[in-house]
Amino acid sequence: MTHTVHPYAHRLGIIKDWQSRWFGTSGRYQEFLRGDVLIREYLEKRLRGFYVASIEMERSEKMFRIIIKTSRPGMIIGRSGEGMTKLRNDVLSMFRKLKIATPTDLKIDIEEVSSPESDAAIVSQMIAEALEKRMPFRRVVKQTIEKVMANKDVKGARIALSGRLGGAEMSRREQIKKGGIPLQTFRADISFARERAHLPYGVIGIKVWIYKGEIFDTKGQTKSNQ
Repeated sequence: MTHTVHPYAHRLGIIKDWQSRWFGTSGRYQEFLRGDVLIREYLEKRLRGFYVASIEMERSEKMFRIIIKTSRPGMIIGRSGEGMTKLRNDVLSMFRKLKIATPTDLKIDIEEVSSPESDAAIVSQMIAEALEKRMPFRRVVKQTIEKVMANKDVKGARIALSGRLGGAEMSRREQIKKGGIPLQTFRADISFARERAHLPYGVIGIKVWIYKGEIFDTKGQTKSNQ
């Protein structure tokens, strides 16, 4: 029997790194894991619409660092850093509200994603945004996959939608695919994301796979096979 695995988890320790990294935090695993999960859930909800690719966290005994990768850094930072100050205060208040140990030093770094059309998380958010504006799902999917395949570093893409597509009475699943998606190849750099579009007649599930070539590690340097 086949087993479906998450493409990111499948490559952990091979070509992907953990999204939560801890240093010198032994003995407090349960507390820190709960804190990371709840803060990540809060940030994903808070930053919906800002095209966030990933939220990474680094912890040490006293320091807690959040790295937000987005294609719209200016919208999060705000005019003269007002947005960042408010976001930092909101995160600190969430620590107190959720009864998580407040770190001595909290840092929030914003990194810009140079190629948003080749990141599955951003592409899935773009599709969800278009569907919530009541655009026809076939046109949205077709236009999106063409935009994705226009990137020179993308070798293949697949987009799957499921739910009451077009407001139909019965839910169904439709997908479109271009190029190859070698899910079982460990060195294949595959970006994968799930997203939901909230519509008046129900939720539409979105899945996006983007294949960006193979990664080979030679003498400690990682490079993509062109």
